[in-house]
Amino acid sequence: MKIACLQTVCGPTDFPQTLDRLRDAAGKAAAEGAELLLAPEMTIGGYPLQPAALAQSAGTADGPQCTAVSEIARETGIAMAYGWPERDGAHLYNAVRLVGRDGRPLAVYRKAHLYGRAEHELFTPGDSGVVQASLGGLTVGLLICYDVEFPEAVRAHALAGTDLLLVPTGLMSPWDFVARTLVPARAFESQLYVAYANWTGEHGGLRFCGRTTIAAPDGTVECLDPAAASSDSDQLLFGKVDPTTLASARRTTTYLRDRRPELYTG
Repeated sequence: MKIACLQTVCGPTDFPQTLDRLRDAAGKAAAEGAELLLAPEMTIGGYPLQPAALAQSAGTADGPQCTAVSEIARETGIAMAYGWPERDGAHLYNAVRLVGRDGRPLAVYRKAHLYGRAEHELFTPGDSGVVQASLGGLTVGLLICYDVEFPEAVRAHALAGTDLLLVPTGLMSPWDFVARTLVPARAFESQLYVAYANWTGEHGGLRFCGRTTIAAPDGTVECLDPAAASSDSDQLLFGKVDPTTLASARRTTTYLRDRRPELYTG
């Protein structure tokens, strides 16, 4: 499966502008033969996090925001995973939604590990560890940003059979090493693909470091944003998820089979 990651510039963006960005990226990704487009954390709502912008862009999984993105998936014929502020009653979640190429909803995941004071003030943490869907013959899992920095969260996906882990993120400088080092390590140690799509650019004194990455289970990197933090324009990065590579890596590196959880759980 060929997949595309959208790395987009941070800053204030209203909902119509966000839809235009997504429509343009989805069309270009589909034209390049990609079957799936992954966009960053809070694709709708934007970064840096602003309470007023979140309040305007928040909605339910079947609300107008998500319906509009589903229509883009149908128009362009590409599956999409994107972040948005999910409103559920009195609660606001940092969420990611996966839809098929026909726009049909496949999964919603709510960020379980909230980062920093701002997120804890704005969002309710999710309470589902592993959320998966079937797409193109692969088992696709969802995490968000800080979640992937917890090895237990990724390992839980590996044990549940996830082949491709989609991680929309909002990683800022100077934590570039998370994308450069930690994400490939997670892919290798848990024997799955990890796609990690980030923001770039600077706004309000915050600089997002880019470094969008697709890491493979054999220790290689399918794609890495080469310009890193100097990339101040939207771009698409492409990679392939190969079931043959998955099978070979899992035969060669047998971490999951050789685990002894009775020694370190309790």
